[in-house]
Amino acid sequence: MRERTVLVTGASRGIGAAVAEAFAAAGYRVAANYNTSGEAAAQLAQRWPGRILPVQADVADRAQVEAMFRQVEQQLGGVDILICNAGIARQELFTDVSVEDWQRMLDVHLTGAFHCCQCALPYMLRQKWGRIVTVSSMWGQVGASCEVAYSAAKAGLIGLTRALAKEEGPSGITVNCVAPGVIDTDMMAGFSAEDKAALAEETPVGSLGSPAQVAKAVLFLAGEETGYITGQVLGVNGGLVV
Repeated sequence: MRERTVLVTGASRGIGAAVAEAFAAAGYRVAANYNTSGEAAAQLAQRWPGRILPVQADVADRAQVEAMFRQVEQQLGGVDILICNAGIARQELFTDVSVEDWQRMLDVHLTGAFHCCQCALPYMLRQKWGRIVTVSSMWGQVGASCEVAYSAAKAGLIGLTRALAKEEGPSGITVNCVAPGVIDTDMMAGFSAEDKAALAEETPVGSLGSPAQVAKAVLFLAGEETGYITGQVLGVNGGLVV
């Protein structure tokens, strides 16, 4: 069997970078998407020479996404596995959310996944095989105070996943979702050591999660042997949401 090509969006840091490295370590060809963090993406590729190709695009922009898919196909081949991970985060009262910030949150998380899935599916449909994994959040499952826009966008991603799984199942394409809990990434840079310790204490397993732990779940759902798993939301949250 030929090597599979994987496209990971938002792959320059955090969970996305861990996912890209997990696939590279497993022998896949990896396109690591970034928007503005070009230096971080280049460093990622340097750690995996010949395995990881940095590709730039704002996933909220359809023209840029289409150009990215053309580049990946020309340099690595058609996208067999799509990981929709790109995201942004904001914490603020709902009454303070601007129309622009609300729209940007939906554009990156939800519309970005829409663009990428639509661009990936023609190739997957032709070969009658494909894996799509979206990265939502436990807040997309239960909601979070002061993160209403984020929670709404992540909940929409779960709905997209479940519906698309039903539509594409007959074509050999699975669509699943990973919903991380509190993961220790740079998105938590604003949290103090005391805040992190309190969050760890609230978690049944007694610790924060790591990007590598989320990456293992994504890698599993994208595997050759997981064709009977689709439309599912796999929580990687230490037991916070069950």
